[in-house]
Amino acid sequence: VDPVDIAKAAVEKAKAEGFDTVLVDTAGRQVIDSDLMDELRRIQQTVQPQETLLVIDSMTGQEAARLTAAFDSAVGITGAILTKLDGDSRGGAAVSVRGVSGKPIKFVGTGEKTPDLEPFYPDRMASRILGMGDVVSLVEKAAAEVSDADAMAMTKKMMDATFDFEDFMKQSELVSKMGSLAGVAKMIPGLGGQIDTSRMNQVERRLQKNKAMINSMTKKERKNPELLIKDRSARSRLTRIAKGSGTTYEDGVQFISEFQKMRTMMSRMQKQMGGNPNMSEEDAMAAMPAGNRALRRAAKKKNKGGRGGAR
Repeated sequence: VDPVDIAKAAVEKAKAEGFDTVLVDTAGRQVIDSDLMDELRRIQQTVQPQETLLVIDSMTGQEAARLTAAFDSAVGITGAILTKLDGDSRGGAAVSVRGVSGKPIKFVGTGEKTPDLEPFYPDRMASRILGMGDVVSLVEKAAAEVSDADAMAMTKKMMDATFDFEDFMKQSELVSKMGSLAGVAKMIPGLGGQIDTSRMNQVERRLQKNKAMINSMTKKERKNPELLIKDRSARSRLTRIAKGSGTTYEDGVQFISEFQKMRTMMSRMQKQMGGNPNMSEEDAMAAMPAGNRALRRAAKKKNKGGRGGAR
């Protein structure tokens, strides 16, 4: 069946059934092919779309310029969508697309799900390309996954040094929902140009091991980390957890050591605040890491009726 006939039938059916939008997704073509280009022109002439958007893989780098020039010459694109920005690329392809075609980038893809297709903000992309991170997008992703009340409760647990393994799981799941670890790290100022893909992959694997170990713990152990840190039964408990999670005893010791160091760091933060467990909400919010302070500011803007972030 000719793809042109399929596209024509789809538009006719949509009009007959009252649909107001039709997306015609043509065959992917990273390599310039005369037959496929001809097919593309015929589809465009038949359905006469209001928008002709070129979907560009951000991992192609400067190759994006050649592809953009070819497609713009063949069918006259009205804009572009830049995908795979959750990967290793900083988004330099955005400069190529705009420079060659003069047409705007309208959306960016940061994952495989529908919510991962986001509006394009030039200033945020410029920050990524320059290795300055993208705090606004990071805050928006975090705000979409966690409420202000939950963020405040978690901050208090961190400062009280009562952060447990269930809290660790919640934080890990939050990061997973926001995208890959490398993608999230790229949004943090100062880290964008320092990300080592192989090391990030190692961190991801270790995180999966840690999750497996937590899933092998009893509810009591998850709620009371001291059972695996100071209790005389800690060794036997770690041995059982390692067997149940398919890891080694050494993996368990390493995880517990890292977890303990993290709790110690949070405890020191509390001492810097004067060691007051009943500190005001404003003081506690001030002690949050940079990302959470940004979340606080975004929340205040939202409460005032405004919307945070560049437009």
